[in-house]
Amino acid sequence: MAKTRPGVASKIKTGRKELDTYTIKGTNKIVRVGDCVLMRPSDAGKPPYVARVEKIEADARSNVKVHCRWYYRPEESLGGRRQFHGAKELFLSDHFDVQSAHTIEGKCIVHTFKNYTRLENVGAEDYYCRFEYKAATGAFTPDRVAVYCKCEMPYNPDDLMVQCEGCKDWYHPACVGMTIEEAKKLDHFVCAECNSEDDVKKSNGFASSPADDVKVETKRRKR
Repeated sequence: MAKTRPGVASKIKTGRKELDTYTIKGTNKIVRVGDCVLMRPSDAGKPPYVARVEKIEADARSNVKVHCRWYYRPEESLGGRRQFHGAKELFLSDHFDVQSAHTIEGKCIVHTFKNYTRLENVGAEDYYCRFEYKAATGAFTPDRVAVYCKCEMPYNPDDLMVQCEGCKDWYHPACVGMTIEEAKKLDHFVCAECNSEDDVKKSNGFASSPADDVKVETKRRKR
């Protein structure tokens, strides 16, 4: 009997075929490499895991596996969730894994931060990512982002902010002595520093010019 070269028998037994697509069980949704998916968590009480599909393959018994790159939620990171993290924020991690395709529950979209802030309406399948995350060290890339308001915090797209017509900076209503309801009623907003510089009359922490018909801009996503 001829001898089989070392490794060949094993390769035949566990040989895998790379697939272009996978149809989520019980649905007509097709997953392709590069798509983001929702995967069933080990704990039924937790939200689904989010991953980016890097490769799809089937073994000799037609068991389909997906090579994935995990997204972490802020509370899963070493630093935990912070005030400026949005409800739909994810971090693209350096954690790769292989999972059974049967754990895929659905598809989702992970937008760039800029594209997410331009959405008129945020659906259940919409997420965003502005940081990459190293799971072992807790390091983020980029390690700094633009900050706004007197509190000098990065922008949380879930929070309403008003823009000063003078300096063009954005402010949380609470940081300039307003309620959200008051901020929504504004036609114009000038921060206290610009009020002082321009010698504009102050009124309850904001000022408006009757000669200027520009509406105050607000940052908040519809959900």
